[in-house]
Amino acid sequence: MVRLKEVHTLAKMGRPKTDEPRHNQVMVRFTDKEYEKLKECAEEKNLTLTETVRKGVEEMLNSKQ
Repeated sequence: MVRLKEVHTLAKMGRPKTDEPRHNQVMVRFTDKEYEKLKECAEEKNLTLTETVRKGVEEMLNSKQ
């Protein structure tokens, strides 16, 4: 008699792959006042701090053109 064993594969773990991976990092220091303003802005727009900073940079780059 042959016994067969059922094998289950696990789903891949981790973050999903993206077409435009973000490899570059920028370290920024804020005063307490600047940081509070940034947090308030992010909360008002229901964004993370990172999203808020990215949108600000994007606006600056777009207004330059």
